[in-house]
Amino acid sequence: MTPVRVLAVASEVYPIVKTGGLADVAGALPVALKGHGVEMRTLMPGYPDVMRLLAGADEIRRWPDYFGGPGRLLAGSHDGLDLFVLDVPHLYARPGNPYVTAEGVDWPDNGVRFAALSRIAADIGHGLVAAFVPDVVHAHDWQAGLAPAYLHYDGGARPGTVMTIHNMAYQGKFDRTLAGAIGLPQHASFDVHGLEYFGGISFLKAGLQLADRITTVSPTYAHEIQSDEGGMGLGGLLRERAGVLSGILNGIDTEVWNPQTDPHIAYRFGAKELSFRSANKAALQQRLGLDPRPDALLLGVISRLSWQKGLDLLLESMPTILGNGMQLALLGSGDAELQDRYQGTARGHPGRIAAVIGYDEALAHLIQAGSDALIVPSRFEPCGLTQLCALRYGAVPIVSRVGGLADTVNETTGFTFGPVTSANLSAALGRASFTFHDKSAWRQLQLAGLATDVSWRNRAGEYATLYRNLVASRGRNA
Repeated sequence: MTPVRVLAVASEVYPIVKTGGLADVAGALPVALKGHGVEMRTLMPGYPDVMRLLAGADEIRRWPDYFGGPGRLLAGSHDGLDLFVLDVPHLYARPGNPYVTAEGVDWPDNGVRFAALSRIAADIGHGLVAAFVPDVVHAHDWQAGLAPAYLHYDGGARPGTVMTIHNMAYQGKFDRTLAGAIGLPQHASFDVHGLEYFGGISFLKAGLQLADRITTVSPTYAHEIQSDEGGMGLGGLLRERAGVLSGILNGIDTEVWNPQTDPHIAYRFGAKELSFRSANKAALQQRLGLDPRPDALLLGVISRLSWQKGLDLLLESMPTILGNGMQLALLGSGDAELQDRYQGTARGHPGRIAAVIGYDEALAHLIQAGSDALIVPSRFEPCGLTQLCALRYGAVPIVSRVGGLADTVNETTGFTFGPVTSANLSAALGRASFTFHDKSAWRQLQLAGLATDVSWRNRAGEYATLYRNLVASRGRNA
């Protein structure tokens, strides 16, 4: 099997920098692809956390002026990942979240920051690093969306390009005057078949228009985003490009998410020791100040608090939760109003409702191991990862029938509902409550979930096939 070299481009990579599922995918996929004859290196920005972890990285190139200040390209590795790092301090040496200020506002120069990342990706694609000339450049989300555009407008021989959508809601929209400032031809910002997007430009739109192949993170979401509503302004473009669009389900890192070896949970267990979950439930109840009731259906939520995630609908379903004697353990952050409402609900129902605002990796693992059911009531969900972890940990998923949730959970492994309304969510919670008290039926749901393959094993093979077919269609020297 001829090896394929792929340059992945991502704005965050687990376990180095993470704000969402993109980081999990960018961190797990390269490792999974090693077994499929794919050599993948990942390009990411030199945020402070990255620079600390790669202090001994090798310098490959240095520029006195890279998009307005000195910059370097580094090569190093961390936790099994081979990395290129774009070290441009005036763009990336900022504390906290990679995308927003401490006040939650987008950095005003995000267009330049991520254009710089895409520009160096294209240069690597053209052979900047002689030791690693990629056959394919794989761009993740809008932050890398200009990589296919630079390669397209540069002209001449180039590698194949793949654009992956992790969430259509984030499109990287900017004023069209930015195009010239970041080294793209000005006409590209006026071209409906280029960057132009409702009078401005969109980095995501550029990638979707100009990449050779488009993927997203589940088959159902690939179908949904071709609609006007699901496509969020880009449905028509995706319908035009349906022939090169495919949905490949995400997986999870089953070494990190393994209840038999997990260092973050109170008691480790497997399919044959499901009774040990009760000890994790007790530990979770104790940690969050919930009443120590083994007979209460304990619901878990690990989520960004947002309209997309349907967490307002869960608040509307509180009468069902409280009326059926359930408990709720929530971990998340996001919309300030939702944060306040959940904290207020927790204060009003001590021992029944717990809300931890923020993110705590260890607590996330304990919620998966200790909650009886995990709720994901999203209005739309490209794939979702928490329900995959739930299946792995014996927490029965309760999910809306959208996107990747519909592709990964069914009535043999959990509870689904649709359309996405508070009434339908409440009905699903009622069904779960009734079934929970039938120990045999609940155990069957858990065992079916534990038997589900949620790893990257087969998903990585689909990416490998995509890359090989793309290389073959273009010819290695195209």
